[in-house]
Amino acid sequence: MTARPEGSMVNGIMLGMRRTILVIVTLALVAVGVWFLAHQGGTQSAAPVTRGVQGRVLQVVAAENFWGSLVSQIGGAHVQVRSIVSAPNEDPHEYESSASDARAVAQADYVIENGAGYDSWMGKLLGAGANPHRKVLDVATFLGKHEGDNPHFWYDPSYVNEVSGRMEQDLAALDPADASYFAARYAALKNNLAGYQQRIAAIKAQFGGTKVAATEDIFAYLAQAAGLDLVSPPAFTQAVAEGNDPPASSIVAFQNQLRSGTVRMLVYNEQTVTPLTDSIKTLAAQEGIPVVAITETIQPPTMSFEDWMNAEVAAMQRTLGGRTNGQ
Repeated sequence: MTARPEGSMVNGIMLGMRRTILVIVTLALVAVGVWFLAHQGGTQSAAPVTRGVQGRVLQVVAAENFWGSLVSQIGGAHVQVRSIVSAPNEDPHEYESSASDARAVAQADYVIENGAGYDSWMGKLLGAGANPHRKVLDVATFLGKHEGDNPHFWYDPSYVNEVSGRMEQDLAALDPADASYFAARYAALKNNLAGYQQRIAAIKAQFGGTKVAATEDIFAYLAQAAGLDLVSPPAFTQAVAEGNDPPASSIVAFQNQLRSGTVRMLVYNEQTVTPLTDSIKTLAAQEGIPVVAITETIQPPTMSFEDWMNAEVAAMQRTLGGRTNGQ
């Protein structure tokens, strides 16, 4: 038998080792590929997901940003919220929807409208096409209200609490897997809302019965909650809120009230200004009546609902305190 050269034996050993390593690497790559495909396939569902979030991300459209803020806080990372009316120069009564608004509503999982004729344009968007599994919350209908009722429900703290609770229930129904997440965030929201609502209770305790006026009925629910006596003629405030001319008799009555010396504060909607409301504001200043500005929607839009509302209520509390102390 011929002896095999030592070099040939070494080369054979090295060749065998390389083949073994190649097989191991190949198997490892196959295993990684199988793992990647399995996990990648798990994300290809009809419900969108975001990085770091397990479960669904619901597409939500709110007609106005005050409802949008509330549902966004409850939904957290599991909602993507679009508030249609948000800019300071937009009047929800007169808003003209766009094609992008229509697409957003058609694709939404959840839509929130104020109702009671406040945002009637939303009805057209809802009727143009829909996600078959879409939920719609008509706030007015939920509260048992109808067109012709005062539609400024978000200025009533008890209504805010009721609507927020319904939002949490609706989100849980749409995404049951994340129900406990929504419940926890709803509990946090209730705690946050308590701040401005306690301030309203403090106004009622200290200034209940105080005569105040407002240029439109947006303030009516809050005045009632705070126990204030809103003396503005309803014919005037309702007409202004609806963009109509008030009866001449209501204008004269309002002017006489401001000149009577009994009104302690004028609440003025600075988001819907007209020459008439501006003249009322000027008369109040001439009579030494403090003016507190409020807005129709959250301004600036980056604020949360509770911070916006708390700032307005705090301004009223300070104004009433400064006006009544020492008298």
